[in-house]
Amino acid sequence: MDRAGQGAQHIDLLVLPETNLILVASVVEPLRAANRIAGRSLYTWTMFSPDGHAIETKSGIPIPVAGPFRPQRETAPLFVLSSYEWQRSATSQLKMLLSQTARHREMMAGIESGSWLLAETSLLDNFSATTHWEDFEDFAAAYPQVTMVRERFVIDGKRITTGGSLPTLDLMLELIRRAHGYSLALEVSRLFIYEQERTRGDLLQMPAIGNMRILDARVGAAVRLMEETVEAPLTLARLARRVGVSARHLQDLFKDTMGVAPHEHYLALRLNAARRKVIETRMEFADIAAISGFNSSSSFSRSYRAHYRESPSETRRRLKLKS
Repeated sequence: MDRAGQGAQHIDLLVLPETNLILVASVVEPLRAANRIAGRSLYTWTMFSPDGHAIETKSGIPIPVAGPFRPQRETAPLFVLSSYEWQRSATSQLKMLLSQTARHREMMAGIESGSWLLAETSLLDNFSATTHWEDFEDFAAAYPQVTMVRERFVIDGKRITTGGSLPTLDLMLELIRRAHGYSLALEVSRLFIYEQERTRGDLLQMPAIGNMRILDARVGAAVRLMEETVEAPLTLARLARRVGVSARHLQDLFKDTMGVAPHEHYLALRLNAARRKVIETRMEFADIAAISGFNSSSSFSRSYRAHYRESPSETRRRLKLKS
């Protein structure tokens, strides 16, 4: 799903009855947020149900759909979403449709119990996969031809599986990162942060980008310092000293838990803060550069273009034309 520099990525969603509302939101909301932050349609999607009727979620809130799942030769990724009683939807007709469409799709994903339907249709044979932790052993026993992995989500070539709603959110952030870079994935993840007041030095918690979660208190402290010093960035040595480790050790900790080097995360924070100013204010670019920790307008513009594939002035001009 690497779509950098291309048009919008379209995704088809097949939602089965009795799916949790939060599971659907875990797929769609990160995509919506990515579109909003980018100021353009990076993603589009269409929802289907097996019979074309609105999906009655377990919370009683119906989800409207575009119609019944009747694929032709579509190549867009297909996400199959299910929470409970997937067997009721596993008719011979639906399994036949899934087998047929799999020949053309660039990727198919089993979201939570959707992985059972893919396995039942032999679409996970010889792939690595995961499912909800409560069902893991039963799934492994039922489908020995599938290599089960105890992970929050698994991406194995043209197949993806997830183990629940929050792991699905993690997956979507990873797909956004792969297609559009760490900066955008980080900014999307920050929209889903829930934090109590930091009065007791609580560990920073945020949705994961990929499989990373900030579980190391020293990395959490370093991230907080980065957030607090966007305007005047600290050197790696000073940052490491403030959290009580060596610069080399902090590098290793970041790589292990975040998947990126400290300077990459720091730069993403600063550029995302700058981009919000570019979009939401009429500030001069030189002033935005200064409050984002850049030495000059030219260095800010170079970094901005490298990350967002357009200059700050092009961003404003494009959004002005849309308004």
